[in-house]
Amino acid sequence: MTDVLVVGGGPAGLSAALFTAKNGLDTVVYDTDETWMHKAHLFNYLGIDSMDGSEFMEDARDQVEEFGVDLRDGEVTGVEEDGDSFVATVDGEDVEAPYLVLATGADRGLAEELGCEFDGDVVDVNVSMETSVEDAYATGAMCRDQEWQAIISAGDGGAAALDILSKEEGEHFHDFDVPDDA
Repeated sequence: MTDVLVVGGGPAGLSAALFTAKNGLDTVVYDTDETWMHKAHLFNYLGIDSMDGSEFMEDARDQVEEFGVDLRDGEVTGVEEDGDSFVATVDGEDVEAPYLVLATGADRGLAEELGCEFDGDVVDVNVSMETSVEDAYATGAMCRDQEWQAIISAGDGGAAALDILSKEEGEHFHDFDVPDDA
């Protein structure tokens, strides 16, 4: 059992994982390392002048691991609700968490399997990226029609994480650090 299960290790998934782990939630990310970022070069990502997408992914993975995220290789082949939690099947084994963040790019299969509502071809989410299934979030390309961009996806992951953290705190949570925190 973990607090937060993230499916997908691109910008959206790693952003969600960074925020939740940094703020004390046990977070596991399952990833197959098939992100589109390996085909990208970043010129338009805030704070980065120019960086190869694979280099960015390596830096992002290092950063989330420094904050305690458990990065695991593996494909989540199924997901379902089980009472107050979600159970994901990975390599024939089950992993359970009360919060689920789907960050699988344009692959909407797990969201459909979970019973999330769709708006046309995309997963329907609220401003916090929560789907119609309580405590399940969809981020990035799965909830956007052709508006796929790394920094937008990272923002979606951050929004999902802040909503999870707000639920845990019982009030609006703001992840705002000051120099003394560094």
